[in-house]
Order: sequence, then C-alpha cells, then structure tokens
Amino acid sequence: MSVAESPETVSGVEIELENVTKRYPGTREPAVDDFSMVVPAGKIVVFVGPSGCGKTTTMRMINRLIEPTSGRITIGGDDALKLDVDTLRRRIGYAIQQAGLFPHFTVAQNIAVVPGLLGWDKKKVDDRVEEMMDLVGLDPADFRDRFPRQLSGGQQQRVGVARALAADPPVLLMDEPFGAVDPITRGNLQDELLRLQTDLKKTIVFVTHDFDEAVKLGDKIAVLGNQSRILQYDTPDAILANPADDTVAGFVGAGASLKQLTLLRVRDVELKQDALTATVSESPSEVREKLIQQRKHFALVLDQRRRPMRWVHVRELTKATSLSTAGKPLRDYVSLQSTLQDALEAMLAEGGSVPVTGARGEYAGTIELDTVIATIQQLREEHSDDSPAEGVTA
Repeated sequence: MSVAESPETVSGVEIELENVTKRYPGTREPAVDDFSMVVPAGKIVVFVGPSGCGKTTTMRMINRLIEPTSGRITIGGDDALKLDVDTLRRRIGYAIQQAGLFPHFTVAQNIAVVPGLLGWDKKKVDDRVEEMMDLVGLDPADFRDRFPRQLSGGQQQRVGVARALAADPPVLLMDEPFGAVDPITRGNLQDELLRLQTDLKKTIVFVTHDFDEAVKLGDKIAVLGNQSRILQYDTPDAILANPADDTVAGFVGAGASLKQLTLLRVRDVELKQDALTATVSESPSEVREKLIQQRKHFALVLDQRRRPMRWVHVRELTKATSLSTAGKPLRDYVSLQSTLQDALEAMLAEGGSVPVTGARGEYAGTIELDTVIATIQQLREEHSDDSPAEGVTA
C-alpha cells in the first residue's frame, strides 16, 4: 500500500487462533495450552507477560517458526497450517530484538531480501528499498550502502522494521524488537512504529515484557500467564482502570494513575509555535541578529528537511562559522505520536521545552511543562466530576 493512500485504508487482515496448543516431547505440561484469540485487522495487539510464560512461542506459531501441536490458525481467512511454510512467511513480516540483520549484506541488500525471493524485478526492488528507507527515517544516500556494523542500535532496528515491511505484508510480528536499545532510542522507535502504523494499518502482534510499552503501543493488550493463559484481553485504558485479577494488577503496578499519561498523546495538546528556528545552511550572524531582535536566547537548528538537529544559544553564535556545529545536539525530542509521559521524560533530558516532530520527522512545534501540567489537572477535574459520590444514602 502506498503511504499516499487514505489513512483509513486497512491493509492488515484478521488473525484467529483457535484452541492452539504447543506440547514439546518429554514435557508433562504444554508450553501453550488451548490458546484462542482474534487479532483484529489493522490493529496492534501486544502480548505481555513474565519470561517463560509462552508469549513468544504463541506468536511464532502464527508464522510457523514453531509448529503448533494442535489447533487452528487463520490469517485473512486462510488456514495457515495448510499453506506452504515459505509462502506463509513471505506474507508475514518479522522483526526481532537486535534486528537480526545479515552482517555481510548492506542496508539495501538486507531490505531487499524478501522482494528478491518473491521475484520482483531490480527496478521495483530498488524503488521499494528507497521508499522503505525514507519511511523509517533513514536517508538512502547516506545509509543504503552501509553494513550493519556501521549503524547504531537504533538504526539497525529501523532497518529491521524496513526489511519486515518491504514486501508489504498484511501481518507484522514483532518479538521484543526494541528491548536491546537505550531508553531514549527505544521511545523514539516506539513513536516511529506508531507513525508508520497510522499510515500503513498493518495487523501487528507485538511481544514484550514491559507493561508500559504495551500500554503505549497496543490497541489491545493480552496479559498472559503460564502456558499463555489469557488473564485479560482488553484495551489499555480498560486494563489500567479495572485489572481482571491480582496478577494483572501486579503488572499494572504502583502509579496506575501516572500510567494514564501513556494514554494521552502529544498530538492531543496544543503545541507552542514561538521558538525561533533556522535551517542549517543559514548564516550564524543572521540568526544571532534575529535572536537579538526578538529578545530570545535560543534558536532551534533544523536540517534541510526541517528535522530538528540542535539548540544554539545567542552567545555561541558570535564566533560560529556554521550552524551544523554550533550549540549542542538535541538530547531528546518527541513526535506527535509520543505520549505525555515520553514528553515529561524528554523535558528532564533537555532541561526545558522539547521539539515535536511530525509525520516525516519535520519540526511541528514545541511542548512545554506547563502544557502537560494543565492537561493533567484538567483530566483530574474531569475524573473527579465523573466519579460517583460515595457514602450517599437515600
């Protein structure tokens, strides 16, 4: 599906698992016992649970990296267990922790693997590689000929997602794909996935042990216990408000009210548009004059595609020869898909207001602490008004 199509277009398909069981030889208990679930088309469903509970095993049975012992799995109405396994896997994108890239392939060659296996002609493959690199925020001119060892962990994960989506599969399976990167990069990758999903509307099954990640990403969350027993399968807000039992409540943990911040997005609040911005090619002296005229201390430097790069103080422009090196690189930023919790964490890293990026990483404004605090206060008042009075008798 072209990203130019309507965001309402759903390219994903429904997945249904019926009484799926996995029993390994020589074990008394099944690893997965009688698992049944419908994953809606075009939605992100997150499996969350403790290590060893069977969540990864359950997900891998969807693309038959692990063969079910019994049960039925349908993908878009097709019986997955009756399809040729290679054909099935080429219809399902798969992204894992630490990307799993082929080390001796370039970025472009890694992304081109499945389209090549499907017999696409060279021009179509090259066009798709360029499209996917742009989609995940990697400039093809800079990155297509690099090898995985020449990339940061976050860049490798972006390539992994691009490779998983290259053949335009309706289903994407993601097995703790962001678990091996630092917290800031992890937040940015989560935002990137949500941005992509806004355009692509794939059916995504995502495995994590991090409940906060599940709340941020999931349209629905399946909290799993031993043998992949479903303890609760519902929307994030429903699980936060009403955990099904003590085990689920343990996953929610303390500070459930603070986790409500992960249900609110930066796009839901008003952004500030008063920061002075300058493209990296502008003259430092001219930017300094603008700051002085507008009585501002900082300018936000943008690259040629209007993506935030660095903050520069008016004092640092006196002797600067280029905006590409003046000031300090951004420690953190957020996107319109980010949660207000992400924004608060970024404010702590940046020490003040934080740049916000749009659909293609372009600058969209800034978010400030007073905006977040006002939003939280408003929600608190609304919840107080909605709460039934206690202790009232007729």
